[in-house]
Amino acid sequence: MRRLILFVMSALTLPAMAFAQSTEPRMPPGFDTVREGVAAGRIDSVQYASKTVGTTRKALVYTPPGFSKKKKYPVLYLLHGIGGDEKEWLKGGNPQLILDNLYAEKKIEPMIVVMPNGRAMKDDRATGNIMAPDKVAAFATFEQDLLTDLIPFVEKKYPVLTDREHRAIAGLSMGGGQSLNFGLGNLDRFAWVGGFSSAPNTRLPQELMPNPEDARQKLKLLFISCGDDDRLITFSKRTHDYLLEHEVPHVYYIEPGVHDFKVWKNGLYMFSQFLFKPVDVKSLSKYTILGTPASTNIRNAKYPQILPDNRVVFRTKAPGAQKVQVDLGKKYDMLKDTAGFWSVTTDSIGEGFHYYSLLIDGVALADPASETFYGMGRMASGIEIPFRKGGYYAMREVPHGNIRIQRYLSKASNTWREMYIYTPPGYDTSTEKYPVLYLLHGGGEDQRGWATQGKTSLILDNLIADGKAKPMLIVMMDGNLGAPLGPGSLATAGDGFLKLFESELKQGAVPFVESTYRVQANAANRALAGLSMGGIQTLYAGVKNTDMFSSLGVFSSGWFANNNALSGAHYEFAKTNAASINGNLKNFWISMGGPEDIAFKNCKIMLSKYDELGIKYQYSEYPGGHTWPVWRHDLFGFAQLLFK
Repeated sequence: MRRLILFVMSALTLPAMAFAQSTEPRMPPGFDTVREGVAAGRIDSVQYASKTVGTTRKALVYTPPGFSKKKKYPVLYLLHGIGGDEKEWLKGGNPQLILDNLYAEKKIEPMIVVMPNGRAMKDDRATGNIMAPDKVAAFATFEQDLLTDLIPFVEKKYPVLTDREHRAIAGLSMGGGQSLNFGLGNLDRFAWVGGFSSAPNTRLPQELMPNPEDARQKLKLLFISCGDDDRLITFSKRTHDYLLEHEVPHVYYIEPGVHDFKVWKNGLYMFSQFLFKPVDVKSLSKYTILGTPASTNIRNAKYPQILPDNRVVFRTKAPGAQKVQVDLGKKYDMLKDTAGFWSVTTDSIGEGFHYYSLLIDGVALADPASETFYGMGRMASGIEIPFRKGGYYAMREVPHGNIRIQRYLSKASNTWREMYIYTPPGYDTSTEKYPVLYLLHGGGEDQRGWATQGKTSLILDNLIADGKAKPMLIVMMDGNLGAPLGPGSLATAGDGFLKLFESELKQGAVPFVESTYRVQANAANRALAGLSMGGIQTLYAGVKNTDMFSSLGVFSSGWFANNNALSGAHYEFAKTNAASINGNLKNFWISMGGPEDIAFKNCKIMLSKYDELGIKYQYSEYPGGHTWPVWRHDLFGFAQLLFK
């Protein structure tokens, strides 16, 4: 099996971004102050009749330098946080100065900016208990006030363009949540939406955007920003994750900072430069200062970080080292700063799980900031790049099974061995007997692979909860027996290694499982599957023993065509026993990761031979190569066929 050493992480300093739309990556120091020679816009306080609230309400309105009633302008509605009012932006953010300076540099379109009071109640002052239920509810009520009272007032009093393409909404904290809620909930009224450090009032992503396709068509820009040390960042990230999964273009802008105006001023600085002019959608994923810590990082480790375009930022401290690299298959040279930290930003990395190492003065080491995984024949660091179609293995609020680590004395080898066993939800409280899938890892991995890298428990939990798979045990065996099997060695090896596996399966693992766990001990309720090396083991032991298994799954594998000593006997057996193989197997499922899968050609040769011999099989192809996203999807598909 090819070593999936693909990526890497560990570096801090992020080189300045080369943004396609020539927007600076962050607001320069002093940009929110008065600058000599810069023309100033004007801020007025206005009052409007609110039928929603039943009173007269206030707002601030910024008109740009050179404002003329003979010209029509687009409008940005800019909302405050839970502790503020219509003056919060003015007092804490100097929005008029930021906009004046941007106008002076010709970086933004002339626009009117309306700063309303987002607490839609008769006493809308930010006094007393600002978290009181009626005051919190007033922020939701403001949606009606905005749409039916304030917008009509602005469009009557000011020379503004009234179509959705010339109307934007953005806000900070509570106002960020309002902006996402109101903007995405009214795409017939707003084409530009921005949420800065959006608060817990932000609706769940599926409620914000129940129809992603409609949003893709209507949104000119969706901008989400937050400070990396803001405790509310989880609300921004869950929205970003949903948008990523559903392929909705957006900016996810993370910067150093907390929940304060330093971040929010920068949000206005960045967001306003996009408004009311053409947007290069392909460049949006490059707009950020920081990335998101990888889910495979150890607790509280900020690096490696994954940028929205799937480049990875690595950072590690090695003050005495002379040369440090990240090895993801491709080696990246890291640069050292004065504090002894080495950093690098990689190319864009493919989605899914990848092994990586740090090379410190030529020695391959695990990254201390990363969880470690057994792969490549040793413990290595790993990084999980978010997979936009990985919702089927997301952690969901469904009943969860367990992964058990089981040691047993094998009757086949008279040695102590270990297997990982998934038991479905309810196993411990049930008297039911369950079917079993024996699931095999690839070369350089072991019994831990499917449980950790493979997300087996989450895949099955979700399938069972959705009624798409029968509750079953999954036994993840250690397929390493005898001499280690490395990539390519089967091209010259005989079948000694495979005979040892077959013996372990039949005399060791299966008898132990059936004597220890509540399982149905017959062929109809047994299945065998494996990836890469495990796929070859499945072919060898499974096809010869279809009286033991009703389903076989072969993922990213196939016989090596140039080794007749190995595959010749298999094909001869298949030819002689075609009728019983076809009759015994309910599912013979063979899958590949597309032409980029290193086993693709071998598999195609094998399938041609099966066609010649009359062996029936089901073929599935899922693009992604020889990688874990493919094998996770294989398990997802194969499990739904079993024991039905």
